[in-house]
Amino acid sequence: MNWVLLFFAGVLEVVWAIGIKHTEGFTKLWPSVFTLAAMGLSFYMLAVALRTLPLGTAYAVWVGIGAVGTAIAGIILFNEALTTMKVVSLMLVIAGIAGLKLASAS
Repeated sequence: MNWVLLFFAGVLEVVWAIGIKHTEGFTKLWPSVFTLAAMGLSFYMLAVALRTLPLGTAYAVWVGIGAVGTAIAGIILFNEALTTMKVVSLMLVIAGIAGLKLASAS
């Protein structure tokens, strides 16, 4: 169950990263409120997952999901360039996340 919680915490990291883009430096009220709520919930879910998951693994997986998801969101939502190097790099991050999960006893 804590791995599922960690996954959704990572997804919320993507949500708040996209939200930051829309806050315009936290000058827009509702995007800022939404972003801060997503941040709070993401951190809360990470904290709950850390009750039983190893810190290093859980944090790396959380950050990895956020990084890969945000990079993909940037490509899809903000027309950022999709290069071969970017695809290979994202695949390496995904492989690292999978490896950490497989290496974890929890």
